[in-house]
Amino acid sequence: MRHSWRIFLYRNYQRSSIKISNPFQVLPKHSPSLLRSLSSSLHTLALQNCHFSETHQKPKLYNKTPLFARNFSSESSLVEPTNDPDHVLLVCDAFTKFDEFDDISKELELHSVVINHDLVLKVLKSLRSKPEVAKRFFDWVLEKDSGRLSSKSYNCMLGILGCNGLVVEFWDLADKMKINGHGVSGVTRDRVQEKFEKEGLKDDLEKLKGVFARGSVDNSVEKIGLRVSRIVRNRVWGEDVEGEIKHFCAEFSSDLVKIVLEHLVMEPMKALIFFRWVEDNGLCKHDGRSYNAMARCLGREDYIDRFWKVIDEMKSNGFEMETGTFDTVLARFMSRKMIKEAIDLYEFAMNGANKPSAKCCTYLLRKIVVGKQMDMVLFSRVVEVFTGNGNVLTDPMLDAVLKALTNVGKFGECNKVLREMKVAGFVASGNLQRKIAFGLTRAGMNDEANEFVDHMESSGR
Repeated sequence: MRHSWRIFLYRNYQRSSIKISNPFQVLPKHSPSLLRSLSSSLHTLALQNCHFSETHQKPKLYNKTPLFARNFSSESSLVEPTNDPDHVLLVCDAFTKFDEFDDISKELELHSVVINHDLVLKVLKSLRSKPEVAKRFFDWVLEKDSGRLSSKSYNCMLGILGCNGLVVEFWDLADKMKINGHGVSGVTRDRVQEKFEKEGLKDDLEKLKGVFARGSVDNSVEKIGLRVSRIVRNRVWGEDVEGEIKHFCAEFSSDLVKIVLEHLVMEPMKALIFFRWVEDNGLCKHDGRSYNAMARCLGREDYIDRFWKVIDEMKSNGFEMETGTFDTVLARFMSRKMIKEAIDLYEFAMNGANKPSAKCCTYLLRKIVVGKQMDMVLFSRVVEVFTGNGNVLTDPMLDAVLKALTNVGKFGECNKVLREMKVAGFVASGNLQRKIAFGLTRAGMNDEANEFVDHMESSGR
């Protein structure tokens, strides 16, 4: 029936036992009687559903802000996209429950867990008091994808072994680190030294001191990377610079390249020259870590074309964008009001293995609607890629978007949002519909209220 939504509201109004005049009525004197009935019934229903008091003070006439806006859930102005924290607990639980690597792999695949460098560090830190479980996890990553293990990862594992008294395992790992070009950090040394002193392990204490006496720290990959970055930063690139870098680096690795690039983050062009030189001269073949480090350097307004070239090259070589890279570059784009570039980045990440969270989708939708130009093409792109990956839009997401509209005085544009979300198969719940309708009529937006009712009727509500 064409007017079923209106009739439903009208009947509910007639049945209502609450007899209260509508002090919020701001419709024009000559409004159609149907809309006047709709406004009254909407107000009554909103009072019932929102648990308002039956006694109201008359609002100030100049207040045109939809009253229902205060019923939307609060949300911070900036929602930073982050990893799902449950993955850390899930990974720790899997390695605690299972001993066999095959069983562990099946458990992680079942929950679509993607192991990256950041997750490795978080899991190891969570397992500091469980050395056996931590070692099982570390060995599993070493077997499956050793590229995920950086010098920092090795030092974290080394500290766990040393601080828990697993001396044999400690020295075995220290030897492996030396072979792979990783040094023992000063933080790890101090922690383990304290443990060795407490346990009276004099021989091991002397051996540990001897490692540092031979210059373990000075020749660690971190220190070498820092020296190389200083050379690149402070000198004009040329053959003399290339020769000096080769003098410092007997062996290049993706870990070393990553560290150099991280120190050159404020010098994107020099970082790119170094990045290309390393591979062009056959010194190191880039992997996911070095590509991501380069992307973090280039992910800015002045280098956007070079950024996408590196990103596309990374993808074509089979490497994924890390969550940390996405978060860093997205935050940089948003701070520069580069909304379109942010949406391009979001689409790229959603089509990869390390997908942004639902909070990121909500964050972007809110940023789009509060812009000077409410670009519904960008809004539609975010909705499409989000739902196209098997996700569903929810009432809380619409709730957050409507609150953002209200905060910038653009609540009357809500029908545009509803139309785009409807295309993706989403229709707001009855309770949220009543809040929207009440907010429109409360603010005197009669045409928008009628359009909203038409939208609901066409949606079968």
